[in-house]
Amino acid sequence: MNHPGAFPKGKSRTLLIIDDDQTARYGMRRALESRYRILEAEKVAAARPIVAREHPYLLLLDIEMPEESGLDFLRELKAQAESPMVIMITAYGSEKIAVEAMKSGAYDYLPKPFEIDELRMVVERALEHSELAEENERLRRQLIAEGQFGSMIGSSRPMREVFELAERVAPADVTVLIQGESGTGKELLAQEIHRRSGRSQGPFVALNCAALPEHLIESELFGYEKGAFTGAMATKRGKLDLAHRGTLFLDEIGDMSLTTQAKLLRVLETRRVERLGSTASFEVDVRVVSATNKDLATEITKQTFREDLFYRLRVVLLSLPPLREHREDIPLLVGEFCRMLAEKHGRPPVKVLPDALEFLMAAEWKGNVRELKNVLESALVLSRGGDLGRENFAGTARAATGMPSAASGEGDLLAPDDFRDARRQFEIAFIRRKLREHSGNVTHTAAAIGLHRQSLQEKLRELGIQAERE
Repeated sequence: MNHPGAFPKGKSRTLLIIDDDQTARYGMRRALESRYRILEAEKVAAARPIVAREHPYLLLLDIEMPEESGLDFLRELKAQAESPMVIMITAYGSEKIAVEAMKSGAYDYLPKPFEIDELRMVVERALEHSELAEENERLRRQLIAEGQFGSMIGSSRPMREVFELAERVAPADVTVLIQGESGTGKELLAQEIHRRSGRSQGPFVALNCAALPEHLIESELFGYEKGAFTGAMATKRGKLDLAHRGTLFLDEIGDMSLTTQAKLLRVLETRRVERLGSTASFEVDVRVVSATNKDLATEITKQTFREDLFYRLRVVLLSLPPLREHREDIPLLVGEFCRMLAEKHGRPPVKVLPDALEFLMAAEWKGNVRELKNVLESALVLSRGGDLGRENFAGTARAATGMPSAASGEGDLLAPDDFRDARRQFEIAFIRRKLREHSGNVTHTAAAIGLHRQSLQEKLRELGIQAERE
């Protein structure tokens, strides 16, 4: 609690009172000046330069003022990256407007007339909240410096640079494009950006553009009306609608068709959505974070990705490095994964012995952090207990180094000279192996490799693969 004549934590706290009523300003000044530095303005136009010059911690802002309203000024302030806390001063009976002010970012409101003690209590509570937020921010920055960003870990310079940029961009309500290979943690990064944004209380909705065939992506993204097509038995809300006042994460955006890209661009420009089968549109308030493992600049030159959409999505670009480019993080990741996985499977604490860690450090990790975690989980589950040595990873050695198994019967995947032949051979080998792992069950296999069941069935027909059973 603050003491009269002193500023909280020894730091000067500046308060700005904005009210066209001189008597009201005088009363608030007398109530607070023994504890805080007080500035005054009789209208919004006079307040703007004071806010820019003095950076007050707190504004006591009257809603009803001539020329410009306090509510409009509140919205203007909250649209900025850094803004002071605001307590709205409302006339008696204007609780509805006060609630709207709270939704627009005000910390609290005081209806006139109010008691002096009530004013002091609300101001002190607001500043204590501000100090707590500052302390949380300091601790979050300390965690980033130590190599942690939410559930993501990495103390190497490349990872800390990504974390620091993501920390700065999270509060700004702009579109973000995350670029990185499969398994680098793009969705985890998107989730953490959402958690640190002003939309954190809203929904986080994800859509994998590569997991659905083209004709299903639009219905998932925009929704549809009852009877829009065969099988549309009821109206369905799309992901854009479900993400209203939150964040929509579009994974593998580079796989989206040009037709859907054009429709998404229109939504980003107009902030309005039209369901399939409808002629009416409705407004959505959504922040879009997208991700891709493709080089979209190359896709633009190939005319498979729209340049105008690219620049809409890439207001800020975050590039996650592959694991092979920050191998120094592997011991840290291994330690954390071992702790998590032992707890998940009800095992006693386990660690990876030096010979095994040396092997893991040298592996290629084409599947990046996801592959490392999967290899560790496999070794832990198959072990007979105790710490993990080099022998525990013998069965995953080739997978870890990214080399095909000579004994697998899948041949040398690098033999074909033509890229398309090599890709087809890899797809056949990969899908056959995954089908074997799931006893030929197409549904389970599709879920495991991140595809929609119908997409996998189409791929099986394309490659001429027969599943043993459905």
